[in-house]
Amino acid sequence: MGNSFLLLIGGAVFGLLVGYFVRQFLASKQAASTEKRTKQALEEAESRAGKIILNAEEKAASVLAEAKEDEKKRQAEIREIEKRLLQREETLDKKLNSLGEEENILRRKEEAAKEREKEIDELRNKIEKELEKIGGLSKEEAKEFLLREIKDRSRQEIIESLQKLERERREEIEKRAVDIMTTALQRYARSHVSELTTTLFPLGDEELKGKIIGREGRNIRALERATGVEFVIDETPDSVVISSFDPFRREVARLALAKLVKDGRIQPAKIEEKVEEAKEELQKRVLEIGEEAAAEVGVYDLPKEVLQLLGRLHFRTSFGQNVLTHSIEMAHLASMIAADLELDVQIAKKGALLHDIGKAIDHEVEGTHVDIGRKILKKYEIDEKVIQAMQSHHEEYPYAIPEAFIVTAVDALSAARPGARRGTLENYIKRLSDLEKIAGEFPGVKNAYAISAGRELRVFVVPEKIDDFGALELARQIANRIQSELKYPGEIKVNVIREMRAVEYAK
Repeated sequence: MGNSFLLLIGGAVFGLLVGYFVRQFLASKQAASTEKRTKQALEEAESRAGKIILNAEEKAASVLAEAKEDEKKRQAEIREIEKRLLQREETLDKKLNSLGEEENILRRKEEAAKEREKEIDELRNKIEKELEKIGGLSKEEAKEFLLREIKDRSRQEIIESLQKLERERREEIEKRAVDIMTTALQRYARSHVSELTTTLFPLGDEELKGKIIGREGRNIRALERATGVEFVIDETPDSVVISSFDPFRREVARLALAKLVKDGRIQPAKIEEKVEEAKEELQKRVLEIGEEAAAEVGVYDLPKEVLQLLGRLHFRTSFGQNVLTHSIEMAHLASMIAADLELDVQIAKKGALLHDIGKAIDHEVEGTHVDIGRKILKKYEIDEKVIQAMQSHHEEYPYAIPEAFIVTAVDALSAARPGARRGTLENYIKRLSDLEKIAGEFPGVKNAYAISAGRELRVFVVPEKIDDFGALELARQIANRIQSELKYPGEIKVNVIREMRAVEYAK
């Protein structure tokens, strides 16, 4: 029993010793492995550090080399700049020296010229004194005598030269102008119908007249008050005559009456309603008319507001001529003439189309239609050249560009076409008599005759009282007087005729 216990204790002690030594062995082995790994890591770190340092040294060397190369280039550029500056300085020195020499030469020449001038003055004074002694005339008297002789001798030559030059130039210009305008008018053959101050509205039934008049005339009074026109009921059968000087009002009245007849209920309240509808409908139609007019002549870049005003010209007349029709015709003619003259076709075309745009609102705004038109076009930023082309058609503004002459010419062409405009016989006769009366009031006028339907005024003068220069001045004065005192469409030609007759009798 005792031995077994001792053996057991001894075995336990032995086991403990063996376990201790085993743990020691394992611990030393693990420590050796850790030391090995640490050493390897250190070696790898040192290797990488060496590579990094090597790369950094290589990059530093490269940067240093580049810096040295840049420094060399800069030094070379600086040397080149210094070289050029030195060359310029040498050149400037040479020029300064040259200028100094030239200045000296000029100074010497100036002094010599002054001396020469002094000698000439002395010689001139000496000659003048000798001439005064010989001729018995002073210097001023001799000068006046020579000038008078030269003036009298050259006067007739100047007159003949001026007349010949003007005649040849005028003939050439007139021939070219006639060819261009004739061609343009032949290419644009559009019929003209003068606008009237009445519109005929057909009725399907005569009994409708009673409805339009209404009880005690209240309907027709309401219509006339709302539209501002006059309705003539009993003048023509099965129709109503709408009378007004304003085509816009006539059209509103026509549309309103058509709506009332179609509705069948004609009474004051309904009349006001239909008149307002007619006005709104016509405003829309006005824009469409403006767009159609612009498209017809090939103008596509006008603002909506300008197109609206252009459409309103359809309901304006001038001497019985529809203003929009007149403007469209002018645009076509201006386009053709500008093309023949190799000028800006678009500028001429737009200037002609918009030349009377001010008439759309001239009854609402104070000022001439030309000034109003200029303000409208400036407001909507229309090309300044278009404004310059349209502003001179009544010669209120100077002709700024060649296209302005074209607009003025086609305005006269369109207005002067037979049938384009109307005037009463009384006004026509009065205008002719006024033309002859104005010419007869000038001194030296023998007879004056208005011919070519008032388009030309022939003035015969007394040759002893009016010379050739006086005839030119008289024509200008008569034209200015007519322009300031008379109103007329188109242009009037003032033709002053000075006829010299020499008569002698053989006995």
